[in-house]
Amino acid sequence: MIYITGDTHQNIDISKLNTKNFPEQKELTKSDYVIICGDFGMVWNNSNEEMYWRKWLEKKNFTTLFIDGNHENYELLNEFPIIEKFGGKVQEIGKNIFRLMRGEIYTLDSKTFFCMGGAESTDKIHRTEHISWWKEEMPNVKELDNGIGNLDKYNNEVDYIITHSVPSSLLHTFNADYTSNNLTDYFDYIKDNVKYKHWFSGHYHLDKDISENITLVYNKIIKI
Repeated sequence: MIYITGDTHQNIDISKLNTKNFPEQKELTKSDYVIICGDFGMVWNNSNEEMYWRKWLEKKNFTTLFIDGNHENYELLNEFPIIEKFGGKVQEIGKNIFRLMRGEIYTLDSKTFFCMGGAESTDKIHRTEHISWWKEEMPNVKELDNGIGNLDKYNNEVDYIITHSVPSSLLHTFNADYTSNNLTDYFDYIKDNVKYKHWFSGHYHLDKDISENITLVYNKIIKI
């Protein structure tokens, strides 16, 4: 089984994955997956608290998968080796905790997932580079091209798309204050040129369907 949920922000929003809020996990195994749509936040400073929560996740019945968001420490993330798993490149963060990398396509339970993490921080003016903000929050050209190339290998058709932000053309559907950027414009191209069943995005701290097949997810845990 596969479940999708929104940002965890280390311990701030991790309670959605406790047994009270997510009782279904009692019946899961390590062959079942929970995918977090960015702002995982558990690779931030290697503090005792952070390591506690990673161990907490490792003890869960399920396997945790996540894409990166805009609030991640990319210097620490980049220290983890890249391996092949689920049909694409991943980083193993802990026992049964894996980062799904930008532009990769994975196969889980015979379903295909295109993943593209990253987003632009609206609060970066109040953050400090290399301490609370990293320019790598936005995908570079190589990562965006990697996504296009992998989609081409799949004839521009996947079952699911997992991102942290959404296409530019849909920003107005939930908040008129958000502005587009090269990543959200890229997602417009994906939306218009790739066939998919459903698209899930985090980032905006909302649980909301913004189109027929694009859903913002935050506190909900959605079984697919």
